[in-house]
Amino acid sequence: MNWNDNVIVTCLLGWFIAQFIKVILTLIKDKRIDFRRFVGSGGFPSSHAALVTSLATAVGLIDGFESTEFAITVVLALVVMYDAAGVRRAAGQQARILNKIVEEWEHKDLTNTDKRLKELLGHTPKEVFAGAILGIVIALIRHM
Repeated sequence: MNWNDNVIVTCLLGWFIAQFIKVILTLIKDKRIDFRRFVGSGGFPSSHAALVTSLATAVGLIDGFESTEFAITVVLALVVMYDAAGVRRAAGQQARILNKIVEEWEHKDLTNTDKRLKELLGHTPKEVFAGAILGIVIALIRHM
């Protein structure tokens, strides 16, 4: 196996670097290391976008930008990035609102709501765009 041309390695590298950037940005912003940012979803840049755009770019560079394989990976990337910025972002906003409602009703017996909903699920378009650019750059560096 040639690790330099391995598409999976490129994808994992795209994901890893995006997640690592999240940890560094949290360190700069909050003055603390939060390793949960390394495996968590949401935030800048989108590791989902970095993963799928590094996949599409690597496949395009290896198999050709006119290939069926490239077309499939582009469609996959678009679906994943739309979901990250659309559906998952909306779910995170809904979780934020529901958590606020639960906090306001603290004095009531809400035994089924003892756990806060995860609010950081999706991405802003800026986070998705940054992740997409990161993924493309990583694939270009690895495969050119």
